[in-house]
Amino acid sequence: MKKTLLAAVSISVAAFAYANTVSDSSALVSQQCKISAEAVSTLKGLRYGNTSIKKDVSSLINAHLKAPENREIAQKALILMIDDKSTDVGTLEGKYCS
Repeated sequence: MKKTLLAAVSISVAAFAYANTVSDSSALVSQQCKISAEAVSTLKGLRYGNTSIKKDVSSLINAHLKAPENREIAQKALILMIDDKSTDVGTLEGKYCS
């Protein structure tokens, strides 16, 4: 299940990255945040540990965002999402993807 979810998320991110050859577009950064929120929410629901969630979602962020500053922003948002008590995708997106 975990690998299937991550594969689906990777495909989604790759679809948005097609026009992105030199740097990250704002749409890609925004989409990555939303996908991270969805992945965190799903993995929390499956009762994965925080370390496992961070490792798996971080690998997606690092694979699809090219600019170091965007990776750093995405990683910070990821940590906040993981530490948040909420498991609702909409809540996580609203708090950390604006």
